[in-house]
Amino acid sequence: MRNQQRWLRLLLRHHSYSRKLITPSPFQVNHSLRSITSPTIPSRASHMLSYQRLTIRNLSTSELAVEHKDSDHQIAVLTDIFSKPNRNSDEIKLDLDSNNVIMTHDLVVKALRSFNTAPDSARRFFNWVLESDSERLSSKVYNYMLGILGSNGFAKEFWDMVEIMKSKGYGVSRGTFNRTIERFEKDKLSGDVKKLKELYGPELADNSSEEVCSRVCKLIRGNVWGDDVEKQLRGLNLEFSSELITVVLEKLECESNKALIFFRWIEESGLFKHNERTFNAMARVLGREESGEKFWRLVDEMKTAGFEMERETYNKVLENFVKRKMIKDAVDLYEFAMVGINKPSSQDCTFLLKKIVVSKELDLDLFSKVLRVFTESGNSLTGANLDAILKSLTSVDRFGECDKILKAMKDVGFTPSLNQQSKIAFHLGSGGKDKDLNEFMNNIESSGNIPNSKTWTSLIGGYCEAGDLVKASDAFEMMVEKEGSSHAGYALELLVSLHCRKRRAIHAFKLVKKMVEEKELCVWHTTYKLLVGKLLAQRGFEEALDVLHLMKSQGYPPFLDPFIKYLSKTGTADDALAFTEAVTVKKFPSTSVFLNLFEAYFKTGRRSEAQDFLAKCPRYIRNHADVLNLFCSMKNQKATATIPAAA
Repeated sequence: MRNQQRWLRLLLRHHSYSRKLITPSPFQVNHSLRSITSPTIPSRASHMLSYQRLTIRNLSTSELAVEHKDSDHQIAVLTDIFSKPNRNSDEIKLDLDSNNVIMTHDLVVKALRSFNTAPDSARRFFNWVLESDSERLSSKVYNYMLGILGSNGFAKEFWDMVEIMKSKGYGVSRGTFNRTIERFEKDKLSGDVKKLKELYGPELADNSSEEVCSRVCKLIRGNVWGDDVEKQLRGLNLEFSSELITVVLEKLECESNKALIFFRWIEESGLFKHNERTFNAMARVLGREESGEKFWRLVDEMKTAGFEMERETYNKVLENFVKRKMIKDAVDLYEFAMVGINKPSSQDCTFLLKKIVVSKELDLDLFSKVLRVFTESGNSLTGANLDAILKSLTSVDRFGECDKILKAMKDVGFTPSLNQQSKIAFHLGSGGKDKDLNEFMNNIESSGNIPNSKTWTSLIGGYCEAGDLVKASDAFEMMVEKEGSSHAGYALELLVSLHCRKRRAIHAFKLVKKMVEEKELCVWHTTYKLLVGKLLAQRGFEEALDVLHLMKSQGYPPFLDPFIKYLSKTGTADDALAFTEAVTVKKFPSTSVFLNLFEAYFKTGRRSEAQDFLAKCPRYIRNHADVLNLFCSMKNQKATATIPAAA
């Protein structure tokens, strides 16, 4: 029992906890410590099972499958992008954004694994990350890249990277050493083999740091912590360095309680005084847990001791928090890091905002907190931030929440551009978010950002996309009332198109006529052409003729082709005559109009209708040489066609 109380003390010892969490009583033991505090010492099998349970994520099978699929997709995208040479950073960033690839430490490691036999692609990828997001490059990542260079025979590049790693305080891992020396020996690079062995030097001996670390971890993993374990650790007669303790803690990451006991004991026993490096190593281990309490206690203790959180620690823990849906902890971590020396990048702000808006419940307090922390550190939000957030909202069918998002962003001084307002109006209109749309438009007006014609047109476009004719019409009338008709041409075309799709071409004509006569709206030529075609298809011949008059009044040439096609198939002689009068520019229409009509009649086999129309034409047409020649040729063709029958 005395040993068990000491183990608990090692686990729970901490300074005052700055986050607003309830510190557990020494007599209230977390369920994850049951295997340690049980009055009966468990068997090794049950003991190990207890610790394995600590690493199980509380996610459903479907969630795991989705994450795995998403990871595979991102690796495939990276493989495709970086297999192509001569691509600039802007092109790469555009491809990554369009495929929703978010660069994380884990993704960098997985990508390098996939490039193991493609060193050129690996170098392009590594160099791009180095230039654009260097904080993702940890000792582990450098060793992966070094291993790729070494195992593929790039000796010069290998040694160049070794020098870079030395400057950063990174060592060469045993795995990288093994892969590289095998290739160097195969290529008979005796000088490089000798140099590599000298580099790794002492670590090739039986008492190498890796061998020592292995013995320490085996001892801790294989036993329940107690006096005997402590005695055996002391009996190793080791000099516990920062590097050794860091490696031991990393190898115990799946057994965080044992790692924490070892971390506490090593200092209480007087064998080592913890520094920034070992605190960060312990923080990375505790950051893997589903509960963040022990992590935050350690972080508070580290801060009190005057140590900074390393960028690698922040990145790894942030990824773990997000994977476990611990978004509040992720935001608190971001806030903590932003007041330190190693501040997160601006991309981390966007990353967190996107994760918040796609969470099961939209937590506006967390969203606002990230914005506040970001802007209070001297940063400013941009349109790119809003675009990324809106894209995430769309992905979870939560675009109606955008007005709440905009309010929060407004509180820290951000105002969306007119283009962004237009995009939002379109999405809200097309998604049928009436309540959200009303709030959005009202908030725009109340903030002094009066919606312009582009915003109104986008809203009408959204309604038309949804097929809502009533709302589109109401919005168009409101637009003309507020903005006038000078920029309403495109909006009118959208509305006319929707009317016609719903087989309401005549109603569309009435709207166009009203806008021209009452509002002096300059209708687009394409709108007139669309309307003529749809009117003729929907039995609106007379209205189509009226459209020709409207076109002439606004200086457009008459649109003849659909009329000629319509008349040749179904029109009467009176219809044809009315058409020629409608296209008359001066006193009489052009002779070519009549000729085109006659030819169309003959092509469709309607000779009698052509004769009827000719009889009603003006004398100058009936006596025109081209017209007479056309009819004579058609008459001769008919006579020729009947000769065989008569014979």
